Amino acid sequence: MHTPHIRTPRTRTHRAHTPHPSRRTLLTLIGATVVAAPLLTTQFATATPVSPTGLDDPAKKEIAMQLVSSAENSSLEWKKQYRYIEDIGDGRGYTAGIIGFCSGTGDMLDLVELYTRHDPGNVLAKYLPALREVDGSDSHDGLDPTYRRDWERAAGDPAFQRAQNDERDRVYFDPAVAQGKADGIGTLGQFAYYDAIVMHGDGGDPTSFRGIRKRALAAAKPPARGGDEVAYLNAFLDARVWAMKQEEAHSDTSRVDTAQRVFLRKGNLNLDPPLDWKVYGDSYHIG
Repeated sequence: MHTPHIRTPRTRTHRAHTPHPSRRTLLTLIGATVVAAPLLTTQFATATPVSPTGLDDPAKKEIAMQLVSSAENSSLEWKKQYRYIEDIGDGRGYTAGIIGFCSGTGDMLDLVELYTRHDPGNVLAKYLPALREVDGSDSHDGLDPTYRRDWERAAGDPAFQRAQNDERDRVYFDPAVAQGKADGIGTLGQFAYYDAIVMHGDGGDPTSFRGIRKRALAAAKPPARGGDEVAYLNAFLDARVWAMKQEEAHSDTSRVDTAQRVFLRKGNLNLDPPLDWKVYGDSYHIG
């Protein structure tokens, strides 16, 4: 599926978890621009700083991280995932960190390069040649047997935690929020975009975020085009469920059906607590 040394979008299956499997699904290569028809490009940069008004509000962003972690890690304690690392056998090498950076798909390499620019002597810097070699494959060559241990050591470094946060924002969070605002959707809609990008990434295929949004736009207009927000979000979630069902690893759609749709049916477009939802049969609450 992957060509060595070419960074390609990817999805992941799940890592072992008892009693319910927690899914670590993610694609990369979103960069600073996400999206489709029309694409949002450099709208993040403005002459005057803009106050957070949606998912980028710090309190809402914390909720977003907890919601994603409930699906990705079966836990609301997302900050404990900085040290997470394992090979879940999905053909993408090691999966690690708060957003599931992968050694076989380029975003882990980008992360370690960023960390090393800030701290050249860090414990992971010596693995950069190996990470470049295994990019595009599931190989551990040059990483084993010490890489997992050193990743866990690095996870205690605030600079590495900051690098993980920065890459999460640059590649996934900021583009999702910016596109949501451009489409005129509120906090819940922006979260729906973010969760979709976390799982599906962006690319040219119909099951990427780009493809999901295009499918939704064919069914309903977003508020920015004069449409109804609830109708558009229902269309987007319908498109998301369709995309998830195209791959067995994503066929459990509870992160949409018993989470995001619950909030939408209640009319909670601002994602205001208290929030109660289920993912893969587990119940969660934010008060």
